[in-house]
Order: sequence, then C-alpha cells, then structure tokens
Amino acid sequence: MAAVHSTARGPALGGCRMWTYDDARAAVYDVLRLSRAMTFKSAVAGLPLGGGKGVIMLRPDEAVLTPERREAVLQDFGDTVEMLGGSYLTAEDVGTSERDMEVIATRTQHVTGLASGSGDPSPWTALGCHVALRVTAERVFGSDDLSERSIAVIGLGSVGGRLAEMLAKDGAKLLVADVDQRKRELAERIGAQWADPMTALTAEVDMVAPCALGGVLNDETVPKLRCRAVAGAANNQLADDAHDAQLAQRGILWAPDFVCNAGGIINISVELEPEGYSPERAKTRVQAIGDTLRQIFDTAAQGRITPLQAAYEIGRARLETPV
Repeated sequence: MAAVHSTARGPALGGCRMWTYDDARAAVYDVLRLSRAMTFKSAVAGLPLGGGKGVIMLRPDEAVLTPERREAVLQDFGDTVEMLGGSYLTAEDVGTSERDMEVIATRTQHVTGLASGSGDPSPWTALGCHVALRVTAERVFGSDDLSERSIAVIGLGSVGGRLAEMLAKDGAKLLVADVDQRKRELAERIGAQWADPMTALTAEVDMVAPCALGGVLNDETVPKLRCRAVAGAANNQLADDAHDAQLAQRGILWAPDFVCNAGGIINISVELEPEGYSPERAKTRVQAIGDTLRQIFDTAAQGRITPLQAAYEIGRARLETPV
C-alpha cells in the first residue's frame, strides 16, 4: 500500500517499508502516520517535496520471504506506485534495500535512491542525526563537544550502527542496544557497553538516540527516562504528540525526529535537481540540519512552546508558501 499525505510542495517522497504486522489496520495506521511525518520532514527541511510512504505488509507467518516471493511482492508494489502517476516517489526504508528498489524500478520509473542516483540513504541519515546530536548537546550542555558525553544508542541497523561508530570516534561513552544479538560484535568493536533496549532507553545517561522503530516514547517510558536530551533517527518516536509536552515538563529536550532523520531524504532530493546528483552538495545540505534545529530550538524558547510545536509552525508556514 502507498499513502500520499501532501503534494503541496511537490511529489510525495517517502520510503517503502517492508514489515510484519499483526493485522491490516496496524499497517494502515503506520503508513498514514509515516506519510504525515514525511510531509513535515520535507517542509521543515525546505525541500520541494511532499509527504508519502509505502508499506508492504508481511503476515506473521511469512516474515522471511523466498527470493521468488519477495520479487513478486516488490513488483506488485511497483505497479501500485506506477498507478499513482508520479504523485508518489518511493525509496528504500526499513526492511527494504537498494537491490529491492532495482526490482521495483522494473515496474515504475518513480523510484529514487538507486545506485545510478544518490544510492543508499542510510549514511546520510546517520550524518544528519550526528549533526542533530551535536546541536542538541550544544543547547543542553553549552558545547557541541561529544567527547566524554554518555549516550545511549538504541537500534544498530544501517543508520544506528553508523551513528554509533561516529559517536565512538567523537570519544563519547556509549551504551548500545539492539534486539539482534549479532550486533554485539559492533558494540565490542567500538568499545561500547551492551544492554537490552529498555535498559538503554531508561539508563542514566546524558543523551538517548532512538534509532529503531517508533513509539518508544510513551506513557510507560517517558516517566522512566533519566537523560537530559533525546535526539535519534527513529521515525515517530512519540507514541502521541502529547508526549513532547511531557518530556518538556521533565526538563528533557527532545529534538523532533523528522528533523534529526531528514538526511536521507535531503540526499535523495539532490538527485532530483536539474543539475543531477552531487555528494558534495548533498553533504552541505545535510549538515544544514544543524541550522534548522537551532531555529526550532530558538523558536520554541522565544514562544515558550515545545520543539515539536515549533517545528510544526515552521512546517505549516512552508506548506503554505509556493516553492
């Protein structure tokens, strides 16, 4: 399924997620919520793009597809994208890869992030999240120096793993977690302490970086947090927007997730520019996430509102402004 939330600023761009859901309602809820987040991600980043998302729902009994079944499913999704006539552009996301995009591209031209274009977006998402962590630290601690800062990274996938490696190079004291025990090898390699996800999320650290699936900041976890700030790459970290206010009440600075993780879509947007893709131009644009986040924090402080409310204000203003 594919959801198009907005095309006010341009075609709706958003990745194709392949994931196991207990029922179709959960998949529909996910794709709708994610497509809305993509609208604000693009708008706040100042991109000439709208918001959309794709979800390929796997049944619990078919979490691992045969190669033949996977190709067929991806081709079906490609047909769905093609039927939307360019109003939705797809890309890789959780559960899909650059190779999967190549398969989808056999059925539609509305695919981004191919090897012939901007490629894998995850390194750029990690870079943007790294910039966001530094700016968030600057706001909370008065310096963007992450050496000796204790940081919990939850989720060591293609983005979280790269982010953890960057933070290790910064000299941060890392606590890392993943449901996949094979990620322990990465933890050992970068000298990070290993924990289970809930222990890492609620650990007494300076900052927490959620980099797995969404909904981790909820009624159960927010009261248990013992950090000063949260800035991570996971989408839809808040189970409900109201949890942003709850975090603020506890004195915890939350950097809006759709700002922190915008590096991937910013990189892809460069591919769509008339002059073609340039990694140098992409890097400059991704690093500008820091300026965007500073603007959000300043707007929030001046208006005595939360960072999420400030980000929405900026996003809505841009959605009403022609590109």
